Amino acid sequence: VNDPGFRNIDFDRLYEAYKEATKGLIEGGADTIMVETIFDTLNAKAALYAVEDVFEELGFELPIMISGTITDMSGRLLSGQTPEAFWNSVRHVQPFSIGLNCALGAKEMRQHVDTLSRIADTHVSAHPNAGLPNEMGEYDESPEQMAKLVGEFAKSGIVNILGGCCGTTPDHIKAIAEAAKAGKPRAIPQIERRMRLSGLEPFAAD
Repeated sequence: VNDPGFRNIDFDRLYEAYKEATKGLIEGGADTIMVETIFDTLNAKAALYAVEDVFEELGFELPIMISGTITDMSGRLLSGQTPEAFWNSVRHVQPFSIGLNCALGAKEMRQHVDTLSRIADTHVSAHPNAGLPNEMGEYDESPEQMAKLVGEFAKSGIVNILGGCCGTTPDHIKAIAEAAKAGKPRAIPQIERRMRLSGLEPFAAD
């Protein structure tokens, strides 16, 4: 990519669209704003900027959940960032949670959730797909199979919030909730205060 900043839409138009959407969600009774399935951090920044401006206009705030998407086995967002670089890019918002959703099943997502669990001084969420799609674009992982994999996240103490994305049904969510009872919520770590920056890779100043 010769110009990493190039998009088919500009920041200001995205900002206005997200601002309108945020107002609509709040007027409709939303009690949390979740910016999710993020594969492009610059687009997410437009959304987060809009959300914070709406909060300022209304004079109150709601919890913000942020969830990125690792698009393939490279372990990066589509725009190229690693999970840690992604967190460094959005942590200034002080979200209620940071996490991952979509694209991967629980087995493939686990290592990346573990990374966020170690570096994020906020809650961590995981909403994997019901496995990887088959040749027909459908998901074959049963509620029991998925619950066993996702339940291990809870037992290992690497998450605070669990759910499901593509291919999951109410039965999947019910099974995940039951499996999670065997674990305990992740303890939010105290992270050393340092200047943390990001491009495609994270950078922490000594």
